[in-house]
Amino acid sequence: METPTSSLLAQKGLRGEILVELKKSQPLTAKELAERHGVSANAIRHHLKELQAARLVEHGREQRGKGAPTFAYRLSVGGEAVFPRRYAEELTDVLTYLEQRGGRAEVRRFFNERFQGQAQTLMARLQGSTFEERVQAVVDLLQEQGFMAEWSVRGGTLQIAEHNCAMQAVAERYPEVCEAEADFLREILQTEVHRGAYIPRGCNACEYAVDLVGLKRESAKREAGHGQ
Repeated sequence: METPTSSLLAQKGLRGEILVELKKSQPLTAKELAERHGVSANAIRHHLKELQAARLVEHGREQRGKGAPTFAYRLSVGGEAVFPRRYAEELTDVLTYLEQRGGRAEVRRFFNERFQGQAQTLMARLQGSTFEERVQAVVDLLQEQGFMAEWSVRGGTLQIAEHNCAMQAVAERYPEVCEAEADFLREILQTEVHRGAYIPRGCNACEYAVDLVGLKRESAKREAGHGQ
């Protein structure tokens, strides 16, 4: 039986890149996909036709500005399923048992302990690291766990984006996992972190804004303390 991960890997070359681009920014038109990949719209349409035949992509008409409506493409349910999911059914069963035994507080305790364990391991490895190295280490860990994570700086704000929720079914039922993840980021990055976009609410990514102002303020305090 083909696994979700191997299904994504089976989409060679441009087809796989189209799936990833749609995962990050859907819905997109053939023209928009062509511009992002530097190929002709006809080449994109050829691959979209194959992906639709495989039931990985679907399309609908959308009004983009003035003029006639255009076709915009997004992942189908099958297309979403090719991206990693981390033992959602098994984990949900465990969390249901914990909730029945000790309520939602027990669920939150479970996630806190899980993320604290990861934080302790990561912090021990990152002693003496720069802030950028800590950010990259967090993103690398999230990548390994199937979250399609990346970071960027926009308008003076550092953003961490997760383009795939590897535990979406769990997060929709137990949002405590998302709260614990935000606390984990605050602990590793040692600054305030605010979640904006959120996949369970229909966004293309979960996005965290990292407070660089607070980070600089704390760094200045530490430097002033060393100077005394």
